Amino acid sequence: MRLRAEFTTEPFHGEGAPPPHATETMKVLEKAGLVCDFGPLGTSVSGTEAALLPALQEVLAAAFAHGASRVTLQVERDDD
Repeated sequence: MRLRAEFTTEPFHGEGAPPPHATETMKVLEKAGLVCDFGPLGTSVSGTEAALLPALQEVLAAAFAHGASRVTLQVERDDD
């Protein structure tokens, strides 16, 4: 099954470079071989269940390890 996830890490920083709790999550996804769409208000990624679910666990760990106070995550089927 294919899945699509969208997540946002907080606290949100408006101007300047994205904070480590956001950029480190992108590195986790890339290391897992997943292509993500990184944006100022969140990140989206899709992939197989087998690839994405373990990567999301690492995303959460990386976000909190690098200063996130909250991570909002949505996951849905992407069987188009």
